[in-house]
Amino acid sequence: MIKTILKMEGMMCSMCEAHICDTIRKAVPAAKKVTASKSKREASFLTEEAVDLDALKAAVDATGYTCMDIRSEPYEKKGWFGRK
Repeated sequence: MIKTILKMEGMMCSMCEAHICDTIRKAVPAAKKVTASKSKREASFLTEEAVDLDALKAAVDATGYTCMDIRSEPYEKKGWFGRK
């Protein structure tokens, strides 16, 4: 799994968070666990495959919010059942 994190500017309320989540889901149909936080100023989601970061940034910027940075990193599920 790959976790993609977007640093955002412009989210002011829970409706802004929902709007960003909807935009991500439309731009990346394979996205799972899509979240956005106005207090952290970031959004994140999981995918099985790498994402076109430039297209994602363009989709988010087209909504009127500003995507300051995007990064992807390997993601491993955490929890009791994943421990060795």
